[in-house]
Amino acid sequence: MSPSDPIYLDHNATTPLLPEVVDAMLPYLREHFGNPSSGHVYGSRARAGVAHAREQVAALLGCDADEIVFTSGGTEANNLAIRGVTEALERKSHVVTTVIEHPATARPCAWLEKHERSVTRIGVDADGRTRVDAAREAIDGDTALVTAMHSNNETGVLQPVEELARLAHAAGALIHTDAAQSLGKVPVRVRELDVDLLSVAGHKLYAPKGVGALFVKRGTPLVPFALGASHERGLRPGTENVASIVGLGAACEAVGRDLDSAAARLQGLRDLLWERLASDVPGLALNGHRELRLPNTLNVRFPRASGSAVLEGAPEVAASTGSACHEGHESASAVILAMGVAHEEALGSVRLTLGRGTTEDDVVRAAEALVVAWRRLVRE
Repeated sequence: MSPSDPIYLDHNATTPLLPEVVDAMLPYLREHFGNPSSGHVYGSRARAGVAHAREQVAALLGCDADEIVFTSGGTEANNLAIRGVTEALERKSHVVTTVIEHPATARPCAWLEKHERSVTRIGVDADGRTRVDAAREAIDGDTALVTAMHSNNETGVLQPVEELARLAHAAGALIHTDAAQSLGKVPVRVRELDVDLLSVAGHKLYAPKGVGALFVKRGTPLVPFALGASHERGLRPGTENVASIVGLGAACEAVGRDLDSAAARLQGLRDLLWERLASDVPGLALNGHRELRLPNTLNVRFPRASGSAVLEGAPEVAASTGSACHEGHESASAVILAMGVAHEEALGSVRLTLGRGTTEDDVVRAAEALVVAWRRLVRE
């Protein structure tokens, strides 16, 4: 990034590649160009890179390498999990999900409704956590799959995946979680969560865009929704994106080395950002649970101003709101509204997400710029 670039506080949207990720990828962009399915030495070199990356991803998740299926990203992983399980378990017609899912989960669930499946969407409480009591009532013997994100991409709130897994398995259902935002920020261990499927998106944890993975617990019934050759155990056809897969493996190994210390540093910076903003913006509110959230994520509501206007007035900061604007009409984030926040208040929301390259100076300067922008708006 150039010194003149704005302070990047949008790491939940995407992350830069770590230097060690670039270093790991370069040989597979320059020399090891072979097809992993080929029997000659060029193919074996590429195949070895993919196999090593599979072990690296599995190590971060706490599973076996043969339970990792590489995909083009988190969206494909979610589609494979949701559509693949429901087709494999066609005798069951019910799916349970939440109202705060990313479109990569929400849209496949909506697709199921058009194809003779019923979908129950569980609400959240005022802290943004999925209501386990509602899930208990919704999950029944006809439920094929429960799919719920591990942490919310807007608020960073951690979801009760372990509790949902217990409810799902007690009813004979499978459970899938989209862990795209969590991996590399907090520990995510599939055995502890007791999930059957878990989605990974490379570009959320300092790996390239266009690569991801799906953990598929051994023995989980799954039907591929894309048809072709028998790559990835027949679950994901198409010649593997070797260089990016190698990058994903390197990223998983890198973030796993110092996960706890990196999380502690980010949480300290996140809390400093909150303190600076709250001290200078009377009435500033926090969106989401104060404790049960990602260490890098701060979602706040500015009073008497829209979040998009605040960001527009602070070009020194690159962040996002989660709201949408259509033909001049701004609509609030559905995630914030689902927490019971009034529409006008929800419009003031801004998502500020820190990363491994964020410094204390970045946080201080960003807070100052946002406060100046907000004061200018409320005076006008």
